[in-house]
Amino acid sequence: MRFLRPATLLVLLAAASLATAGEPITIGETQKLQSKVLGEERTILVSTPTNYARSQERYPVLYMTDGNAHLIHTRGTVDFLVRNGLMPEVIIVGINNTDRTRDLTPTPGFYTEQDGHRRDIPTAGGAPRFLDFLATELFPYVESTYRTAPYRVFAGHSLGGLLALHTLAARPELFNALIAASPSLQWDDDYPLRTLDAFLKDRKELKRTLYVTMANEEDGRPAPTRFERLRSILGASRAAEFVWDSRHMPEETHGSVVLRSHYWGLRKIFEGWQLPVDPTTRRFTGTLADVTQHYASLGRRLGYVIQPPEQTVNQIGYLLLGQNRNEDAIAVFRFNAEQYPSSANVHDSLGEALEKVGKLDEALACYTRAVENARKAGDPLLDTFVRNRDRAAEAAKRAKTVS
Repeated sequence: MRFLRPATLLVLLAAASLATAGEPITIGETQKLQSKVLGEERTILVSTPTNYARSQERYPVLYMTDGNAHLIHTRGTVDFLVRNGLMPEVIIVGINNTDRTRDLTPTPGFYTEQDGHRRDIPTAGGAPRFLDFLATELFPYVESTYRTAPYRVFAGHSLGGLLALHTLAARPELFNALIAASPSLQWDDDYPLRTLDAFLKDRKELKRTLYVTMANEEDGRPAPTRFERLRSILGASRAAEFVWDSRHMPEETHGSVVLRSHYWGLRKIFEGWQLPVDPTTRRFTGTLADVTQHYASLGRRLGYVIQPPEQTVNQIGYLLLGQNRNEDAIAVFRFNAEQYPSSANVHDSLGEALEKVGKLDEALACYTRAVENARKAGDPLLDTFVRNRDRAAEAAKRAKTVS
């Protein structure tokens, strides 16, 4: 697969001030991939976390069909959940369509309209080849270009939801978790229901998570609806470690269901991500050992090693510093600096804690390291780190003069 023309994807503009035009806000970039498997050029939209360039963390990847339709609201949903401690930061990869029906349908089949009319789809049945494109071209490109963790999530809507269910049954190794928003369950004489039933019936183990939604499409249809039948099939599974959930959203239409599907689906997939808090203060009151144990437990459940996130650990350090638990705060900041030695911010934070307890030489060394890392990374906070270093240098100089 040959890499072609990267380009910045501008999706929003900052509000202009009275004096000057605002700077553009970007949430991702467009990449062009020449696919040998599909025999065509494909466009993907890649959105990395806000602090991606300044961190050294590795991130799970959320792959989505209909990328141009869902990138903006999904980035907002992810960032909202991250800010509230409910999921990790993730890289989002949206795949734009060329022949949507071809790529997202698993069989050369037909589509049954709500009125029972059968509509044949002559180009259908390309999903197996599309999944080969993901496995042999897109995944290797993303995982060699970006800092990824070994955890993949798939989200698809309508025919994309059909593809999600097909992928779970036909290629379960491709994704760790899948979100199917209002999937086209009626495709090819209820193909997804038949195949999932056969796949799950005697399955002993399946370390995967599935979240399925349905909007108002089946309202008024005789029971059991296809969605109810799907729930029964999933509920009958005895596969160890298979986690699934579903939500009927009759207040949503087939088009509007996606945003809330991604919200609740991601919450389910990363259930338990949030650090436990004291019920009275709503603050984390544990120790550093509690933090590492929490993320180790999550890693065992999700199936990959999870380092405590840099930003989360930093927040805990400042919480302890604000409570004058200075030595505990220093231990937390030291841990963060050991975990993320190339980050500028972790060394700056450690320097602040050391400066507070009067360890000025150590603080100066940390601030200096922060400046060095910031310069290497082009960190926009470089000026702040320089000011902190210079202040600590002056304080250390004064202290030596006095002594």
